[in-house]
Amino acid sequence: MATRVTAPATAQGSQRIAPSAPHLLGCDFSSSPSQRKPIVVAQGQAIAGQVQLTGLQYFHSLDAWGQWLAQPLPPDQHWIGAFDLPFGLPRELVQTLGWPLQWHDCIAHYQSLTRAHIRDTFAAFCAARPAGSKLAHRATDGPAGSSPSMKWVNPPVAYMLHAGLPYLLAARWHLPGLHTGHPQRVALEGYPGLLAREVLGRRSYKSDNPIQQTPARQQARAELLTALEQGHTRLGLCLQLTPEQRATLLADGSGDRLDAVLCLLQAAWASTRHAAGDALYGLPATLDPLEGWIITAPPPPCPV
Repeated sequence: MATRVTAPATAQGSQRIAPSAPHLLGCDFSSSPSQRKPIVVAQGQAIAGQVQLTGLQYFHSLDAWGQWLAQPLPPDQHWIGAFDLPFGLPRELVQTLGWPLQWHDCIAHYQSLTRAHIRDTFAAFCAARPAGSKLAHRATDGPAGSSPSMKWVNPPVAYMLHAGLPYLLAARWHLPGLHTGHPQRVALEGYPGLLAREVLGRRSYKSDNPIQQTPARQQARAELLTALEQGHTRLGLCLQLTPEQRATLLADGSGDRLDAVLCLLQAAWASTRHAAGDALYGLPATLDPLEGWIITAPPPPCPV
């Protein structure tokens, strides 16, 4: 079941959107969505450095989200989405386990496993490694500050990859640098923490535990929203919100809605790179085709 909350076509002070502008999406993903914690999708469009939030949509099951991803699109519509789930596993992990080193084959193998098997396999991998380097990392984890995609608890990003990627592939989404899909549907790996930390540092702005949804975290969300609205990030984009939208994002102590909006801004940045002629939507040309890369994360250093 999906719930949609839409907004007026123009926000206060924003410009009218050109009909040909890409339809932008930011997705805060859950590997086990429910009524209490749904998958949240922020939708919007951008023009001249302004990113307008046009709606929030909620999905309480993976199948409902998958059906929405696969919906028919008009011939002239182009979707660009940033999804907060990993698109690949660390090369070191895959090599050590003897899994296929080609992305498609590796993901197909991974999808065939149960969560219990994934947990046990990854736990055994960690147990055989020295303290301080238990988990294997992707090259993007350092620049992005992201959790390893093999991590199965706090947060369970390994399960997010396992649960979410099959739906994107089944709906024929195009994953630049990894998988050729339908050119109307472009999926990029997003990470809201990357943009949030640029503004807040390590200050927390959210918690799934209502007891920990404190005034200090609400203040952090307010500061983050102000910075996004004023364009005070290296993305050079200004978020356009109605007063009602801003109040909704501020009041959500879980941060799920705000995280979806942060991903929306990452998708908007990617759309500007594509409009400038970049077929990889701003991803580095040197990305590892097995691991993938988080959009807007600084590129890896060039080989010497």
